[in-house]
Amino acid sequence: MRVLCAFPEAMPSSNSRPPACLAPGALYLALLLHLSLSSQAGDRRPLPVDRAPGLKEKTLILLDVSTKNPVRTVNENFLSLQLDPSIIHDGWLDFLSSKRLVTLARGLSPAFLRFGGKRTDFLQFQNLRNPAKSRGGPGPDYYLKNYEDDIVRSDVALDKQKGCKIAQHPDVMLELQREKAAQMHLVLLKEQFSNTYSNLILTEPNNYRTMRGRAVNGSQLGKDYIQLKSLLQPIRIYSRASLYGPNIGRPRKNVIALLDGFMKVAGSTVDAVTWQHCYIDGRVVKVMDFLKTRLLDTLSDQIRKIQKVVNTYTPGKKIWLEGVVTTSAGGTNNLSDSYAAGFLWLNTLGMLANQGIDVVIRHSFFDHGYNHLVDQNFNPLPDYWLSLLYKRLIGPKVLAVHVAGLQRKPRPGRVIRDKLRIYAHCTNHHNHNYVRGSITLFIINLHRSRKKIKLAGTLRDKLVHQYLLQPYGQEGLKSKSVQLNGQPLVMVDDGTLPELKPRPLRAGRTLVIPPVTMGFYVVKNVNALACRYR
Repeated sequence: MRVLCAFPEAMPSSNSRPPACLAPGALYLALLLHLSLSSQAGDRRPLPVDRAPGLKEKTLILLDVSTKNPVRTVNENFLSLQLDPSIIHDGWLDFLSSKRLVTLARGLSPAFLRFGGKRTDFLQFQNLRNPAKSRGGPGPDYYLKNYEDDIVRSDVALDKQKGCKIAQHPDVMLELQREKAAQMHLVLLKEQFSNTYSNLILTEPNNYRTMRGRAVNGSQLGKDYIQLKSLLQPIRIYSRASLYGPNIGRPRKNVIALLDGFMKVAGSTVDAVTWQHCYIDGRVVKVMDFLKTRLLDTLSDQIRKIQKVVNTYTPGKKIWLEGVVTTSAGGTNNLSDSYAAGFLWLNTLGMLANQGIDVVIRHSFFDHGYNHLVDQNFNPLPDYWLSLLYKRLIGPKVLAVHVAGLQRKPRPGRVIRDKLRIYAHCTNHHNHNYVRGSITLFIINLHRSRKKIKLAGTLRDKLVHQYLLQPYGQEGLKSKSVQLNGQPLVMVDDGTLPELKPRPLRAGRTLVIPPVTMGFYVVKNVNALACRYR
């Protein structure tokens, strides 16, 4: 079982002409390439297209989207977040009172908040009024005293500023929080590398805890879930609580066997089947790893394995990816927290929605290590801005994409589709900047050359708003800062999020996608039937 709560909803180049018709004697020169994106669903028939004489680009890509019916509809909280129990270690929990963190979290609403991670194996439930006096470690009173000490230190600092109130000077508390974060970072890294953890005691019921050193097979785990459900039902506050599990890891042979046994016994007991995924071993990661198409596609095969077992026993049961990280072992500095890691993250969001995964929970929102969205200094990292754009622009309805390409000269072994990935959704209906019926594309270009995309069919001659996300600074792909349409993204001085301004493109203009970039493109006023209603 995992503890979940919901955030409240808060919303805040060159031109190309269409290809001309070919003379009959030149028809053999035309070549249509089907860019059947591995993550796309729906009709993949080629669009009728001819090559224009004198076309400078090697490939012109024609793009259309099915607008009558969505191929999938995911949860409104599709992109959700996780916090690790390490944040409560030695009073780190009071960081959540930071106005800056609250603002950043609110930007990603609505979302589920999962409280879980490696440290859940070391949480204990102690039903005592003052656990600080019992064996096993500090309790809430200790943490409260720790927080009060910070307030006292804040007051001392504020006295030197003519007795101003703390609410008027949040930076003082922020500096104290950052100081503690740096200290805790060292403690947590020591535990991680030594693989030795201390127990934490809570006065709320903790999650199901697998006994260390003792294996539990799928059938037994299923029986435990059934018993847990029966224990919760008589309690008024938990009688309608949702239950999720078994939260397995990578679906290898032994893990699939566990899932099979669990689903056979308790498949109908859980509200959604959960699992976790990690892309790369953090000890050997390189910046170019994030651009490998084979790495991006490893997730697709795992999804199919999970779906096969789930549908055998409970067809149609919701599946959640309850914990996804780009790299293991806490990630790698200047890599898993850089712009380059965003290619994996954005492709993950597109692939999961297309293949019918209902919710994905990002590990983590704020934490130690380098896989998080917000760093220890309370600064948003590139994946945060990517997630913010996704939340603002992408709705839960997934649309089928039809792509056809025209290549000037065939090149054996060259597969364009792997390095150019295009996903389409109805635009978020909570975004009042766009009328219902608009469509949002998000595009990943892993090529080292720019690509031209011509909108065709229902998208032809429509106005487009571009949100192009690129690295900012001299570090290139390793940059921890990003720019939107050429403007750096930073929080405003008053602690609020910046306005995400689009770049309007002239109707009918060919989309020019720069090399090794990703971006969102809102096609306005399409009047898509699939997007007009919730």
